[in-house]
Amino acid sequence: MKTMLVLGIMSGTSLDGVDYALCRIKPNQCELVDYWKAAFGKDLRHRLSAAARNEASSYEVGQLHHDLGRFYAQHARDSRGKPDLVGLHGQTIFHSPSRRNPATFQIGEPAYLVEQLRVPVVSNFRAADLAAGGEGAPLATIFHVQVFAEQGKHVCVNNLGGISNVTSIDWRDRQRQPRVRAFDTGPGNMLIDLAIRRLSGGKEGLDRNGAWAKRGKPNDKLLSTWLKNRFFLASPPKSTGREMFGEKFIETAFDQMKRLRLSRFDIVATLTAFTARSIALNYRLHLKRLPDTVVLTGGGAANPVLVDGIKRQITRLHPFLAVHDSRAYGWPRQTVEAAAFALLAYLQEHRLAGNLPETTGARHGAILGQVSWPPS
Repeated sequence: MKTMLVLGIMSGTSLDGVDYALCRIKPNQCELVDYWKAAFGKDLRHRLSAAARNEASSYEVGQLHHDLGRFYAQHARDSRGKPDLVGLHGQTIFHSPSRRNPATFQIGEPAYLVEQLRVPVVSNFRAADLAAGGEGAPLATIFHVQVFAEQGKHVCVNNLGGISNVTSIDWRDRQRQPRVRAFDTGPGNMLIDLAIRRLSGGKEGLDRNGAWAKRGKPNDKLLSTWLKNRFFLASPPKSTGREMFGEKFIETAFDQMKRLRLSRFDIVATLTAFTARSIALNYRLHLKRLPDTVVLTGGGAANPVLVDGIKRQITRLHPFLAVHDSRAYGWPRQTVEAAAFALLAYLQEHRLAGNLPETTGARHGAILGQVSWPPS
């Protein structure tokens, strides 16, 4: 296995833009070389949102697939050396890991990146795990283990994207490898962002620094009702997305909150508390042992009100639990998911499985991704 410079590209369910992470990868080691972000323009974000809500025609999705591919390529640059390989997650517009008819769909044509960079591009990572009986998620797990595992400790890496997911890496016993469990916990930033866009008339896209939530008070009655959602009670492996915690949920939630005459600040505070409490509930229900350390990453880790809420909820379960930002480990919040797909592309290049079947529910390990090749 050779050392390679790999560019990971990730755009998540929050629909705020694209994260790029250039990594130097060698066996059992991943080093961040450079990173940057490209924000979606208003029109592209609106079209992506419509596609994710099933409000775009097949013609519109086809056009969007290519427009997004061009956007990825436009903002991919030779920053600190030309990459040898690219790992492109694409934009999820549909994810339904049902047992009967599972399906997942990520758009963003990789051919434009191939043309721009003239290197192989690995994309469509989730399908192979789904075909092997898995949920197609979470897939960043193998990267979390490689970067954040500490022998003698139980570390949980919690990504706060549009959806929240956790990787439990328990290496407290003397076994050669840590025990790993990973799953989606439910909403991350998505409901908060949707509420802010609605309440601000589209002028704001997120609760920057938790300013709105800080001025409100969570409604415990609503929180008690929402936390009975069947997804929280379901045992892992499990994954979710906009279909469960997106526009449909927010419409019902807004009706409930209006009937209770919640102020706009109370609405955001309640949704923020919902994310924090649902994370703690998942820890309590689905982790066999509580961790020593929680590492927060993703966009939500920049929201101090959400972070404080998570700290408050999980330290009730374990008062000596330490909560850190991924920056303390040398990984800026927005780099972790993109770097994970750089690693998955590297594993595909070497014909190695990228999924962990015990976390996705797959019957076996699978080589993830399909390769688009440049001309020889």
